[in-house]
Amino acid sequence: MSVGPGTFSGMGMHTDAHIVWDWNGTLFHDVDAVIGATNAAFAELGLEPITLERYRELYCVPVPKFYERLMGRLPTEAEWELMDTTFHRHYTEHRVRCGLADGVVDLLADWTSAGRSQSILSMYGHEDLVPLVRGFGIEAHFIRVDGRTGPSGGSKAEHMVRHLRALAGVDPTRTVVIGDAADDALAARYAGARAVLYTGGSHGRAALEAVGVPVVDTLREAVAEAERLAAA
Repeated sequence: MSVGPGTFSGMGMHTDAHIVWDWNGTLFHDVDAVIGATNAAFAELGLEPITLERYRELYCVPVPKFYERLMGRLPTEAEWELMDTTFHRHYTEHRVRCGLADGVVDLLADWTSAGRSQSILSMYGHEDLVPLVRGFGIEAHFIRVDGRTGPSGGSKAEHMVRHLRALAGVDPTRTVVIGDAADDALAARYAGARAVLYTGGSHGRAALEAVGVPVVDTLREAVAEAERLAAA
């Protein structure tokens, strides 16, 4: 099987509420790997380590803006390339100790069993995303899986538009994006979909609530809220 965008084809019927899942920090509970890799990248520039609480307080996309909040200025092109390369190298080492968020397997199976469709859209590199999803044995639940195919550090909005356009028979107005970052909700809004944000990943509750969409503490709550929004 090829590993181009959208290679997976699950059993969703495309006829009811659709969920677009974020991967990192949502389905994939990798926050410890993210903090470890971030601090490794910071060390390259002599920056102090950051705690999870501080990370959630300051994190934003595009990622260079996150570094600007920490450094007081935007990183230079050379600094950004160094930190980005270092982050991804260390993240790859740390991620092997990470797993799916609590309850994910059952939630995905229940949604599929109800005849509803779901997909993944991630800003994580597609070539790395595909084997991860496949390795957890959950690929059959998704009608499409798209990771990032261009440079890192950008916004998710245009990617969301392309993702939804590729989902034949899926109505954006009955689609709910579930993610852990403000950018997930902004991308959903840009593409004409709804969003629910989850506090278990990269953003703290205060930052998520500022976006003006429902915020929940568990993925089970997120799915229940997605069902309500799609039916509204």
